[in-house]
Amino acid sequence: MKKKYASMLLSLLMLFINVATGQEQPSLRDRADELYRKYEYANAAKLYTKLVDTRSPRLQDLERLAHSYWQMNDYESAENWYARVVQRNEASPENLLHYGQVLKVNGKYAEAKRQLESYADKTGNAPAVAIQIAGCDSALRWMASPTLHRLRNEATVNTANSEFAAFPSGDDVYYAGEPSSASSSNTYGWTGNAFLRIYTAPLSAAGTLGSPTVMPAEINDSKYHMGPVVAEKDGNTRYVTRTYAGKDAELQKEAGRRYRTHTLELYIYRETDGVWSVEPFAYNDAKAYSVGHAALSPDETVLYFSSDMPGGQGGTDIWYSERQADNSWSQPVNAGATINSSGDELFPNIAPDGTLYFSSDGFAGMGGLDVFKSSGDKARWSTPENLRYPINSAADDFAYLIYGEDEEGYRGFLSSDRRGGKGGDDIYSFSFEKPKIIIILKGTTSDKSTGERLAATSVTLYDGTREIVAKKSSSDTGTFEFVLDRNQSYTVLGQKEGYHADSAKVGTHGITHSDTLEVALLLEPIFQVGQTFELENIYYDFDKHNIRPDAAAILDELVRTLRDNPTLKIELSSHTDSRGSNAYNEALSQRRAQSAVDYLVSRGIARDRMVAKGYGENRLVNRCADGVPCSRQEHQANRRTEVTVLEY
Repeated sequence: MKKKYASMLLSLLMLFINVATGQEQPSLRDRADELYRKYEYANAAKLYTKLVDTRSPRLQDLERLAHSYWQMNDYESAENWYARVVQRNEASPENLLHYGQVLKVNGKYAEAKRQLESYADKTGNAPAVAIQIAGCDSALRWMASPTLHRLRNEATVNTANSEFAAFPSGDDVYYAGEPSSASSSNTYGWTGNAFLRIYTAPLSAAGTLGSPTVMPAEINDSKYHMGPVVAEKDGNTRYVTRTYAGKDAELQKEAGRRYRTHTLELYIYRETDGVWSVEPFAYNDAKAYSVGHAALSPDETVLYFSSDMPGGQGGTDIWYSERQADNSWSQPVNAGATINSSGDELFPNIAPDGTLYFSSDGFAGMGGLDVFKSSGDKARWSTPENLRYPINSAADDFAYLIYGEDEEGYRGFLSSDRRGGKGGDDIYSFSFEKPKIIIILKGTTSDKSTGERLAATSVTLYDGTREIVAKKSSSDTGTFEFVLDRNQSYTVLGQKEGYHADSAKVGTHGITHSDTLEVALLLEPIFQVGQTFELENIYYDFDKHNIRPDAAAILDELVRTLRDNPTLKIELSSHTDSRGSNAYNEALSQRRAQSAVDYLVSRGIARDRMVAKGYGENRLVNRCADGVPCSRQEHQANRRTEVTVLEY
């Protein structure tokens, strides 16, 4: 989120102007580099992936591929490629910083801290990473003891693209979202997706969202990004952030090309008798800075917004204007150094009780943008307080808004690109209620072969939708403890370097009083040379060898294993059942094994660490040889993909 939209406050839309003529046909690298310079990271990554599939890839190609995925918010892929980059002796220390940042976004706080400390040691610039390291330490504590917020992905409005910044108005909610389809003329090259539009969705009494509708052209009246939007209480006046699209935008030069930079502006839309009028916020100056992300005080006399106008603390700050007697807005004033940092402060919202909620990357946090709160008004604020986990995560968390509160708790909306969502940025509803009963899960982590307790095992508690509920390390005696909700299904996963993970399922359905549940996790040692294990659920379409999405998800787990164990080399083998000729089955299985290896290469694993081998029907695991009648399930047991450890 921060890179896709916050950075729009500095350079949102880059229009390419080619000032050279008569050039020779560019090479693959020339085309990749040009797309990279144009900030078209999605397209550049496709070409860099081809360039690095060689025994000795260029370091710059690897760096730019990793950075492209980082800018696209594909943090898993970014981690894969930065892991390759930092293994190169000639890589600069800056790559340790980038690797540490992406590890932090992926929730690997202990490893992120090690990389950030390594950067500080090599550069002597410890202050540059002090806040990030402090955030790693805090995140480990916060995930071990989460707050009572309960989040729900609003799947009805969320898509594979981005939706964010929900704002209730009456019985509806406004939000910004990327349309699911776009022609080449209205696609944002940075992400490869369509430009943002403003949507509306009905808000139920339970706080959930119904089917969305894109708002009419009278609101979505810009060619480029539209949104987010907030409204005054009467619903007739709305403050909309949109991209400045004038021809006199600032020109910047880079590598012999000229790029036109577009910034954000704030516009005020008023409806009178069904007719809309539009006027710019009086203090827009798109040639010099951006203005956007409006919020109103409860009495609607103060307008808060984000801007990088001169006079701030650094990056994007929160500013405010006061409503005048003639309904105009006063000269903007910076909200002060207490809540504004040298980083970016974005998406301010004012709760009904006057509390300010905003997102920032300039204070110690869990990763990307974190949500903070502060009490006060105008330029007088208390020290910002991090809202902790699960409101904050390793990803970007922003646009936190409270709209309903009673004696039992409160509810609101949050936007996040955390794992487990439907796509890029998703809208989440949340509630905060005090528990009526307490259910405790106690567990142990042990070596399966010896029974010895395993200390410092990473233990993650997932809910029924695979969202992380809490995460901690087992104690010195191999024990752990979590607090559970009623009527929920959970999976608890134990992971430790050098061991296969183990998991167990736990449910609290039907529990009506406080209780304690117990579970034991048994982890088996791994990675002995010659050891073979099967990748479950790797299926191919009949007579095909392409990697299906369900198989890709399983292979991604193998990617993580290879990435996290850089000395591991494997044989990846494919096996068929006995139906068909032996020669045909061998050829088909070889193609399938090779496709799996090619997929792993595309995800950042060096090709020389893997051997593809198709065995056809030569290694059946049951009696189902040629001529033996067998069931479909028996034949399926032979159609498998296996991994054998060659070196470790």
